[in-house]
Amino acid sequence: MKHIAVQEGLTPIANYLLESGYKVSEFSTRQKANKDFLDGFDAIVLTGMDDNIMGIQTTNNNRPFIEARGMTPEDVKIAIQQRIQ
Repeated sequence: MKHIAVQEGLTPIANYLLESGYKVSEFSTRQKANKDFLDGFDAIVLTGMDDNIMGIQTTNNNRPFIEARGMTPEDVKIAIQQRIQ
């Protein structure tokens, strides 16, 4: 089962992913500042990439980040499916 991190405030997306069979954990903006936070997830869904998620540009991370702004829960699920196999 794929484990997806979903930023707080994206409850409809989190619920949809849970109903679709994913393991989902919500995270706060404080948690994403912890460098080791992302280690347990297959993908990360968040509201905006413009706030340099804990220096992601400088970390070695193969997990896909899904920018959920303007997307429906189904759009997010499709993006996850396309980026993790």
